[in-house]
Amino acid sequence: MLIPKLALRNLLGAGVRTWLNVAVLSIAFFAIVFMQGLFIGMNEQASDALIGTYYGGGQYWQEHYDPYDPFALEESHARVPDALQQLIEENQATPILIVQATSFPGGRIVPATLYGISPEQNVISIPSHVLKTESDAIPALIGTRMAKSARINVGDLLTIRWRDAGGTYDAADVQIVHIMQTTVSIVDAGKVWISLATLQEMADMPEEATIIVTAKNFQPIQQEKWSFKDHDFLLSELKALVQQKTIGSSIMYILLMFLGVLAIFDTQVLSIFRRQKEIGTLIALGMTRVKVIGLFTLEGALHGLLAAIVGFIWGSPVLYLMAKNGWPMPDYGDDFGMALGEAIYPMYTGGLIVGTTILVLITVTIVSFLPTRRIAKLKPTDALRGKRA
Repeated sequence: MLIPKLALRNLLGAGVRTWLNVAVLSIAFFAIVFMQGLFIGMNEQASDALIGTYYGGGQYWQEHYDPYDPFALEESHARVPDALQQLIEENQATPILIVQATSFPGGRIVPATLYGISPEQNVISIPSHVLKTESDAIPALIGTRMAKSARINVGDLLTIRWRDAGGTYDAADVQIVHIMQTTVSIVDAGKVWISLATLQEMADMPEEATIIVTAKNFQPIQQEKWSFKDHDFLLSELKALVQQKTIGSSIMYILLMFLGVLAIFDTQVLSIFRRQKEIGTLIALGMTRVKVIGLFTLEGALHGLLAAIVGFIWGSPVLYLMAKNGWPMPDYGDDFGMALGEAIYPMYTGGLIVGTTILVLITVTIVSFLPTRRIAKLKPTDALRGKRA
């Protein structure tokens, strides 16, 4: 217990120098926890929104379907297999038919995609029940992004032109019966939702679908001409984006940590230089060189421990308020295509805090040890006379 007591006494006795080092390290500690929590919250928030609104427990894609190739939509439809049809009847899946179209709001031409979905489904959180609304035209559901780009409101008529399975062009008016608020742009931007049965009749694709969304916790079964896409596949782009942002932000962590450990390194070098007589006295009194090295290393390592404590004291209220109120997103945040909504709500786990604390402690300990190697070469007599090693 002698070495820890001496280390703590020497550390606190350094006064302002110690607390400046602790302050810099606590900022680095807080920044790492805050940014990592922000990215974890971003990933979880966007994933939950996508799963709840569109991905469900996974999706079956018709073999020709490619969401990045609009020309493939002409062939991306097929009859729903009997096994999947049974799941649909049990409300464990819902089919969606996708047809490329063009809309004409106010005499303008706006590219659009028709999505057919059953009004009775509750597998995903799209308010498809509004498609049962009685209307003089075909009831249609759009999102706020589509409404903004096309400049249409509830009750407006929108002319839609499409091409059916035989290649014949046709057109009809749809009436907007509801504008949904959603953070998921993939079901909103350029999308017009109508009843599945209506779209199947319009496109001459009876009992056919493009994708089939399953309920959560679904166990996939193999189907010919249909491939199952799980969450790992569907959310891969989102995870890659979050990972890219995380790696980019690590530059800031490195800079902050570098400033903190550089200050500790300089403090250790200066301390060993100024306290050579003390080192010689300790060795002359019988303390081994290993213990003296351990004393100085512990003094430096305690900077990291104090930084974690101080960072926890002043950072906890900030992190709590941020997790409660969220990080507000600007109005143009939707342009990035991520399902984030009006705010990002960070998530701070115990593993994140403990892992960051361990990282800071290990880094500080290593940096504190490096200058102390000079002690092993220092002769007690030279140290007592104030000579350098």
